[in-house]
Amino acid sequence: MSYLRTTWNNSVLLHPPGFYIIGFQTLPLISIYFIFLAFVYAVTVLFNGLVIYVIVFNSALRTPKFLAVVNLAIIDLILSTCIIPSMIKIFLVKDNFIPFNLCLVQMYTYYTFVSLESCALAILAYDRLVAICFPMQQNSVNTLKSMSFIVAVTWSLFIGIVAFAVGIITWLSFCRSLTVFSYFCDYSPVYRLSCNDYSVHFYTASLLSILLLVLPFLFIVMTYISIIITVFNMKSVVRRIKTLSTCVEHVILVGIFYLPLFIIYIYGFYFGGIHPDHRVLCLSLASCVAPCLNPIVYSLKTKEIKVRFKAIVRKQKIWAIKAISI
Repeated sequence: MSYLRTTWNNSVLLHPPGFYIIGFQTLPLISIYFIFLAFVYAVTVLFNGLVIYVIVFNSALRTPKFLAVVNLAIIDLILSTCIIPSMIKIFLVKDNFIPFNLCLVQMYTYYTFVSLESCALAILAYDRLVAICFPMQQNSVNTLKSMSFIVAVTWSLFIGIVAFAVGIITWLSFCRSLTVFSYFCDYSPVYRLSCNDYSVHFYTASLLSILLLVLPFLFIVMTYISIIITVFNMKSVVRRIKTLSTCVEHVILVGIFYLPLFIIYIYGFYFGGIHPDHRVLCLSLASCVAPCLNPIVYSLKTKEIKVRFKAIVRKQKIWAIKAISI
């Protein structure tokens, strides 16, 4: 395999034509898992597409809350499209080679939209915080304009941060193994294959982990502490239950996204590590299943979306009856 020679700061850099993705080496019946992922991807595209369609084309749902929901649906759609078709190609079709530049594109897209997924959940928590803790100021504080600004800032921030993190991969030379033990062109497994100093990349990955998971999760936790304090200061038990019920779907989404990740890292920390294939399997499930379940949870738990879904189904039935009668 011939390496591509480039120069940077008068140094010669060796960039390989590509990498080989080799996760899931010892797991039995792994092909069934990827057939399952194909089903997950189809459901993800269908339901996220429906959520986007229902909210965008209904003026009654053009509110800050549903802008945040659309933001999450778009992120879920792009994240799934970035990762699942590639996994099926690599592990089911057995074509595990990925060109160097395409590797960087996948790495950039994945980490950008995982970061945005985490932020989208924090934005939804902010929406609940304002609605419950500051109901009198809700219409003036949490407006469609302010929510649009928050969404735009998070997109701009993570697009820039991840672009820098992925860009510095090109500073490295690769003269060791070209096999990446993961389920996609993963950041840390790739930079660890380099034959020169990658300490900058290690610290960048650590900073990304904090921005990606810890800070949004801490914000969500503090948000719900404030919400719980406000709820238990309410005198009416019925009002408490009704208020908390508006947070159920968001809590479910937070659990689906964060819980598998924290279980993996806590297990690895306290029990001396986890089998690499099991770790890759759990991480891939967390990345692929959450975008599938998010729109289903919202469609089942949010009254406005359920009403619109039913209206679309009724309209489709009427069209089908008219087509048959013709």
